[in-house]
Amino acid sequence: MRLVIARCSVDYVGRLTAHLPMAPRLILIKADGSVSIHADDRAFKPLNWMNPPCKLREEAVEDGPDVWTVTHSKSGEKLVLTIEEVMHDSSHELGKDPGLQKDGVEAHLQELLAEHITTLGEGYTLIRREYPTAIGPVDILCRDGQSNTVAVELKRRGDIDGVEQLTRYLELLNRDPSLAPVTGVFAAQEIKPQAKVLAEDRGIACVVLDYDELRGIEPDTLRLF
Repeated sequence: MRLVIARCSVDYVGRLTAHLPMAPRLILIKADGSVSIHADDRAFKPLNWMNPPCKLREEAVEDGPDVWTVTHSKSGEKLVLTIEEVMHDSSHELGKDPGLQKDGVEAHLQELLAEHITTLGEGYTLIRREYPTAIGPVDILCRDGQSNTVAVELKRRGDIDGVEQLTRYLELLNRDPSLAPVTGVFAAQEIKPQAKVLAEDRGIACVVLDYDELRGIEPDTLRLF
């Protein structure tokens, strides 16, 4: 990511035209090619921007201000920055972002699934949430329609670590004759392909959960009837 603080004016040329007069501003140039212009207000919302795919061309003018032109590769629309003075110019490698972790959503998923346990199948009944074991609590312990014990591990994004965690729980729970045989369900809003392969190889069922559906929110997609 490149951060430039400069005194500049900005003109957007395309289906619509817009002009920002000369003033100090932050120019944000991201690795995806996008360019956005920010003032010291408005929270995160830029004054103007160009989404990728686009190309930035910087021209140094000998007897005048530099001109930066950002051209959209498909539409041909342009963002023209007239740079009177550059006060700061730095680049930073941020790397791949792990994404926003919402622990509250994961906890709410557990609560909702316990309330609507038949999401896992007809005849399922809840034994308890946070079932204690020597290596930590199992998210949900329940029984299926044939009264067999089922341990459920819940994640927002299901990866291999979650499958390994459930495997350890199953090994421990199956030592208890009052519960055995215990099968496993790996439930998440999104399950990575590698995690799904590992789970199924170990006899663990995978269930993809719809958070909004569990909350009783109708999808906003159109239906014929």
